[in-house]
Amino acid sequence: MNDLGFDTVAVPNDWDRRGLPAWAYHSQAMFDLERDEVFLKHWQVVGHVNDIPAPGDWLAFDMLGERAVVMRGQDGVVRAFHNLCRHRGARVVDGVQGHCRNAMVCPFHGWVYNLDGTLRGAAVPTSFGTLDRSKFGLKPIEMEVFHGFVFIRFNPGPQPAVAEMLAPYDVDFAAYRLTEVLPITLPSWGTDLAVNWKSVRDVDNEGYHVAMAHPGLQDLYGRTYKDYTLEGGLSVSIGYFGDAPGRTWSVRNYVKLAPEQTWLPERLRKAWTYYGLFPNAVFSFTPEGVQFYHEVPVSPGVTRTTGRLYRHPNEDRATRIARYLAYRIDRATSEEDQQLSIWSNESMKSQAFEGFHLSDLEYGVRRHHDRLRAILPVLTLETAPEERRIAAINQEMLGFA
Repeated sequence: MNDLGFDTVAVPNDWDRRGLPAWAYHSQAMFDLERDEVFLKHWQVVGHVNDIPAPGDWLAFDMLGERAVVMRGQDGVVRAFHNLCRHRGARVVDGVQGHCRNAMVCPFHGWVYNLDGTLRGAAVPTSFGTLDRSKFGLKPIEMEVFHGFVFIRFNPGPQPAVAEMLAPYDVDFAAYRLTEVLPITLPSWGTDLAVNWKSVRDVDNEGYHVAMAHPGLQDLYGRTYKDYTLEGGLSVSIGYFGDAPGRTWSVRNYVKLAPEQTWLPERLRKAWTYYGLFPNAVFSFTPEGVQFYHEVPVSPGVTRTTGRLYRHPNEDRATRIARYLAYRIDRATSEEDQQLSIWSNESMKSQAFEGFHLSDLEYGVRRHHDRLRAILPVLTLETAPEERRIAAINQEMLGFA
C-alpha cells in the first residue's frame, strides 16, 4: 500500500515488455470479439443522476449496435432500458439527452410507455387481438449507481458489482462529494478519431509521455506526476501543482488564481487525480471540477472519444475561473493525445513495426493488455490467424473446443 492508501501492483523485476500484436488493431474479427466479450459484458459509465434531476429526464447511450436510455421515473427512481420499442424496435427517444413530459411515445406508430418502462398502451390496440401489456414493457438493462455516477452493462459479465469493483476509489470519491456535482453543458464534446480504440487506451494508460508530449501538464505537475496500477483493472494517476509558478499562460494563471478548496482533504487540494476503469473509462478530478471520459468504439478503425463535465454546487467566481483554466489545459492535452493515438495506430500497419518495448513507467499498458489477453487469449498470438478462424481459435484457447 502506498502513501495514498491504495494497494498497488508492483512492477516485476523481469517482465515481458511486449504489447499486443499489431494485427489486433485492424482485424474486424478481433473487433467483433471485443464487442461481445469486452464492451457488452463490462460496465459502462453513462452519466450522473444529476444529469436527469426531474421525472421524465433521460440520457441515451449507444454502443456497438446496442441502444440504452436511462430515465428518471415519476417515482424519482432512475432506471435503464433498451431504447427499442417492443412493437418494431424504433427508438422511443432520439438524441443524446432530453425530457418526456409524462410518457415516452414511440415516433413510429405511437406506442406509449410510462416513465418506469411499462407499456401504457398501443396505438389501435384492437388490431393486435389480445395484447398483454404487462409483457411488452421496455426491456430493462442492468444498472448501478456509484457516488451518483450511472453505470450500465448490456450483458452479464465477469466484473463484480460496481460498488465492490470500485471500492478502492470509495474514500476519494466521497471526499470529492461526487453525489452533489452538477452537469456543465458543453456542446459537441466528442471527436471521431480514425484509430482503433486500443490505440487511445495505450496512450492514456501511461504517463511516461507527459514530459515530452504534454508541455502544459509538465508545466503544471510534471515533477510530481505518478501512475499507480491496482488490481481488478483499476489505475490511479496523480500530480500536484503549486510548487512552481508556471510558464504557459493557462498554467501560470491557474496556479495563481485557483482558490484553495478547504473542504477537500489536504492531500487533494493541490492534486489532479485520474481514476481508470477497465476497459475504457477514466474519471478525472481537479479541485474545481469533475469529468469522466471514455472511448466508444465504432469500428476497427474508428473510435469516438467523449464524456461529461461537472461542477460543484455554490461555485464562486474564482473557482469558476480556475475551472475554465483547468479546462483549457485539459483541452490542449486531449488534442495532443489524439495526435499520439493517430501516430501509434498508423504504425500497426507498417511492415517495419516490430512490436512494443515498454518502460517500467508504461506498466499500466501491459496490465491493460494482460486483462484483454485473459478474456481473449487469441491476442497472445504474434502472427495473425485467418480472419474467419479468429473466433474459433479463441474458443479453443479458452478450452471450449
